[in-house]
Amino acid sequence: MFGLLKRFWVAAIIVVALIAAVAVVARLRTFFDSDKPYIAAAMPADAIKPINTKRVTYEIVGPPGASGRVSYLDVNGKTIEAAFTDLPWSVTVSTTDPGVLANVVAQGDTDALGCRILVDDKLVAENFANGRDAQAFCLDKAA
Repeated sequence: MFGLLKRFWVAAIIVVALIAAVAVVARLRTFFDSDKPYIAAAMPADAIKPINTKRVTYEIVGPPGASGRVSYLDVNGKTIEAAFTDLPWSVTVSTTDPGVLANVVAQGDTDALGCRILVDDKLVAENFANGRDAQAFCLDKAA
């Protein structure tokens, strides 16, 4: 046996090192519980309730009886188009996102038209236009 060990001592050391490595890894896996499969909680998580709702209000102002078209951005950045037949016109969108790009463009059949953007009832953008078929544009990059 000693002669056989003399001849294959390198292979014997490699086998002993592999057995020791397997034992150490198996012990570490059980120590950190990584050998057990993940089991989800039995009860579903509570629903997330919005706590910081932001209201963005778009307003179009001008003389009563004016009509025209308005385009504004919703909370997802999608363009919404609408018509107005009387002024003032307004719409409010709500979100819990920390920041919203607010933009409104309106054109009417009047010589004076204005727009406003209010965030939580605070005026953040306002613009007025004069001229034939006036067009007003308001933008707030950090609503």
